[in-house]
Amino acid sequence: MNAFTAIFITAIVISYLVEQWLARKQTIAVTTHRGEVPEAFKKTITLKQHQKAADYTLDKMNLGLTEGLVSTMTLLILIFGGVLNSIAILWFQDIGLSSQLLSGVAVVLTVFILSHLIELPVHWYQTFKVEEQYGFNKMTRSQFAKDQLLQITLMVVIAGPLIAAILWVMQNQKEYWWLIAWAILISFSLLMSWLYPVLIAPLFNKFKPLDDPELNERIQKLMDKCGFQSKGIFVMDGSRRSGHGNAYFTGFGKNKRIVFFDTLLEKLSANEVEAVLAHELGHFKRKHILKQLVASSIMSLIGFAIMGLVYTQEWFYEGLGITAVTPSIALILFILITPSFTFFLQPLSAKFQRKFEFEADDYAAEKTSSSHLVTALVKLYRDNASTLTPDITYSNFYYSHPPASIRIDHLTGK
Repeated sequence: MNAFTAIFITAIVISYLVEQWLARKQTIAVTTHRGEVPEAFKKTITLKQHQKAADYTLDKMNLGLTEGLVSTMTLLILIFGGVLNSIAILWFQDIGLSSQLLSGVAVVLTVFILSHLIELPVHWYQTFKVEEQYGFNKMTRSQFAKDQLLQITLMVVIAGPLIAAILWVMQNQKEYWWLIAWAILISFSLLMSWLYPVLIAPLFNKFKPLDDPELNERIQKLMDKCGFQSKGIFVMDGSRRSGHGNAYFTGFGKNKRIVFFDTLLEKLSANEVEAVLAHELGHFKRKHILKQLVASSIMSLIGFAIMGLVYTQEWFYEGLGITAVTPSIALILFILITPSFTFFLQPLSAKFQRKFEFEADDYAAEKTSSSHLVTALVKLYRDNASTLTPDITYSNFYYSHPPASIRIDHLTGK
């Protein structure tokens, strides 16, 4: 065992212990307050709904811990169990495709697909046990199977060319290959962000223009008021798979879209829909999408730079028990181990995301009505069974959105 082996294992152990500690704090907080609805929500949320949210929150969290344990065990077996070496030998020696590049792409895709299949039972349990138990699942087993097959197909069709391009650079460029590879990744990400609303998302869901003339007119006036132009407001058939409601902003350039789940429109009034839309427009007007893109680009550049430093270092491969050293192995190794180290950046990322949510809420309050946004948010917390009493340390570490009480107090000026 060299020094890097010890560092890697230590990172995994510490992250596991932190996850368990945070989960314990969350369990105590949610369980302690399960018996009474917080004062601010007693008029809008019943005790039964509050308790359902508490139980659902804990069941999801515990399943997430199980998924994390499965992922960690898969990682350790892939690396230290010799599976990654075996996959490399399979594609480079036993099968021997027509080129080293194709063999390298096959190695990376094999690891991706294998990891996806190993975690599939957890996803199935979440859908047909947890979501079903709390009345959210609307998906059939055949639809689940189709979705999984489509995800794997897209993984091969879309990720395959990107992997090939990066591996080609790694094989043929000596200096600054990592910078070229990073530029390829960013260009590809921008292309996918542009194409996603019109090419990829419709493969999973149906999107149709909002067909309520009165609401459409109100929304168009709001967008004009905010100086926002898009391909339109679309309604997604979210009810095809889940009872959860949501809205989101997607795409950029001429492909910008605001998307409402049909389940959301069924539960909100016109004033509330307008307030939620103003919140989504707030993300655009406050340049949150651009800021997230820049932050992501900087982090990926740092990642590629570090990879460039360790790419030719024997201690890196020896520390992970790897004997079949190829560009594809180097790439997949870096992809696999990076989450064990970036886990500790999670609270910082969550903090900035919550800041963006507050800013979008403020924008919505300026352009519409804070009271309408408050009632819409309360309905979303209630109907999505989001706990009203999370542990503050847990929420600060993980939550991309502020807890209900903090967010409502911010909007009402308390």
